[in-house]
Amino acid sequence: MRALPPEIAALAGQRVALWGWGREGRAAYAALRRLRASDAGAPEDRFPARLTLFCTGAEAQDAQALADPGLVVETEATAERLSAFDVVIKSPGISPYRPEVVAAAGQGTRFIGGTALWFAARPDARTVCVTGTKGKSTTSALLAHLLRAGGHRTALTGNIGQPLLELLDGEAAYWVVELSSYQTRDVAASGTRPEVALVTNIFPEHLDWHGGQARYVEDKLSLVTEGRPRVAVLNAADPALAALGCGLAGSQVHWFGGAAGWHLRGDALWRGDRHVLDTRALPLPGRHNRGNLCGVLAAIEALGLDAEALAPHAASFRPLPHRLQRLGTRDGIDFINDSISTTPHASLAALDVFAGRPVAILVGGHDRGLDWAAFAAGVRAQPPAAVVTMGQNGPRIHALLEEAAKAVGFILHGADDLAAAVAMAKAALDGEGVVLLSPGAPSFGAYRDYAERGRHFAALAGFDPAQITAIPGIGIA
Repeated sequence: MRALPPEIAALAGQRVALWGWGREGRAAYAALRRLRASDAGAPEDRFPARLTLFCTGAEAQDAQALADPGLVVETEATAERLSAFDVVIKSPGISPYRPEVVAAAGQGTRFIGGTALWFAARPDARTVCVTGTKGKSTTSALLAHLLRAGGHRTALTGNIGQPLLELLDGEAAYWVVELSSYQTRDVAASGTRPEVALVTNIFPEHLDWHGGQARYVEDKLSLVTEGRPRVAVLNAADPALAALGCGLAGSQVHWFGGAAGWHLRGDALWRGDRHVLDTRALPLPGRHNRGNLCGVLAAIEALGLDAEALAPHAASFRPLPHRLQRLGTRDGIDFINDSISTTPHASLAALDVFAGRPVAILVGGHDRGLDWAAFAAGVRAQPPAAVVTMGQNGPRIHALLEEAAKAVGFILHGADDLAAAVAMAKAALDGEGVVLLSPGAPSFGAYRDYAERGRHFAALAGFDPAQITAIPGIGIA
């Protein structure tokens, strides 16, 4: 076990609680218990045996099954109870803008995440943090793949499916860390600067968690504005990122997506004035994914490595599940699982991949109040064969598309659930085309997460859900 850095050792003697018992919460619990074990020779008030966990009633049963006599489980995280602690380590899905959090913070309680703890504990790690509204998982996995292809022991971790704290003692030459907008502020809170931070793009997303678009953008960009990476790798083609200009104090800025750096000309990949390769055969569906390859190569350059030599290894990349994933063909129809799509912009990008083919797209899910006007304009300009709406925001999307459907002649259906939506989409195609699940909305309510939604779609289409779920490359290799 490593020696405790000052930021982690500072938890000793404080009143510490955990909030959330998903994988992140369990990882934080295990890390704290291991830290206490490593501190066994210290006075009794260091990493005390008593630890309070706030979680749901269903989670409480699982936590109590640990039979840890020092774990106190409570199911109501009120402002009064939260304010009784010096530090609350919360899971990423718990917004810091909730009233009870704001009230407890006003009383002096400090709220941090497992990401902040890991960065504080591992100031030695050479980290490449990846965030963005769209494409961050594929970008992270592709970056790790290319680094490994170059012979570098690399960790792929974070929001992609493994809490950082599960790898507290791991050893790697490079750490590729995917971060959601729920986690980006944790990097700055840790006091440890990333070596490289890559931002793919910024679109409206998670507005309910952040409390509005302006704060979402601010939180997302905090990785580079407050995290102060040694190098910020930014997409020159994204207006929100381009507006940052040279205003990142203490960080070099490397751009991609512009003519001076890594960029696409048609389907060709260029580094400045040098042609590197043709991207058409790469297993990166959609121009946006091939554009993210430019960001990956710019990040590799920022590490001081030969990105041009590693670029051809993109040909052996294994695409991630639930991201424009081709499941196969049934009765003449191709089924594409893009369940990870949680914004209207992502749904439009998915439609663009199949331009020129008859497509029935399934959209809708949990309603976070996002504006679907751009999607409506997109399908009016390049109409699919059919749009099937579903989920909580399905009726709102349906009403918005009615005029466009009549004007340009695509089929518009409303479904009660995913099973009905798949049946309607198949019927609309009449034996030829693509059924595309790209909901543009989260799965909350109907499903536990996007992966469960994608598995159900696969089953409804006649494929084995167990064969589509594994994300390759997570962990250290």
